[in-house]
Amino acid sequence: MKIVVIGGTGLIGSKTVERLRKRGHDVIAASPNSGVNTITGEGLAEALFGAEVVLDLANSPSFEDKAVLEFFETSGRNLLAAEKFAGVRHHIALSVVGTERLQESGYFRGKLAQEKLIKASGIPYTIVHSTQFMEFLGGIAQSGTVGQTVRLSPAYVQPIVSDDVADVMADMALAPPANATIEISGPERARLSELVGRYLKAMKDPRTVEADAEAKYFGARLNDRSLVSDNNSRLGAITFEQWFAKSAQPK
Repeated sequence: MKIVVIGGTGLIGSKTVERLRKRGHDVIAASPNSGVNTITGEGLAEALFGAEVVLDLANSPSFEDKAVLEFFETSGRNLLAAEKFAGVRHHIALSVVGTERLQESGYFRGKLAQEKLIKASGIPYTIVHSTQFMEFLGGIAQSGTVGQTVRLSPAYVQPIVSDDVADVMADMALAPPANATIEISGPERARLSELVGRYLKAMKDPRTVEADAEAKYFGARLNDRSLVSDNNSRLGAITFEQWFAKSAQPK
């Protein structure tokens, strides 16, 4: 089966491509560097010719409100139109748990716009809502840093490792369309401020973390339900401690 992975060279995309190729499928890792650009439309028709399944794992290069909305709307429209022309039978997109709850954030407004385009396209689809990736804990810390202090919300999070996400995305590519949204999350919950504090300590980073209920998460205020899944989510297998032991080491 021919499968096209948009964003196929990114964190999740590259791992998903590897898994699908090991299962014997013809997989195109599509990205601007490979001549496939969902914003300009360059290379889309050629890449999608003969494809049965498309996974959209691309992310906006900018988190600025206007830019991120334009990215997801333009990319979504171009990709879905090309899929319809090519006769693609299953569109799969990776989105975020809490998207509909965090519309104060421009990024999440962009993701919701993307999801609405998918649902209205007429193409059979599966939307996968994932909790935050553990690999992004460093970026989250940076987003809340002023001087040597990191101010972050103490709201609960349930992060998942990218390997577990890629396992799910590969499985979805080989499954029938759900025509619905499914959720995936990590196996454990923790407070964001505490978890990032543990991460920084493991990295021997001298910054200190302060819990601040008013601290925004990419433009949105959080509560204990914002970033966790209560919807019978599929749980990843890798815990915080297992990931820390393997990955959170000073370079």
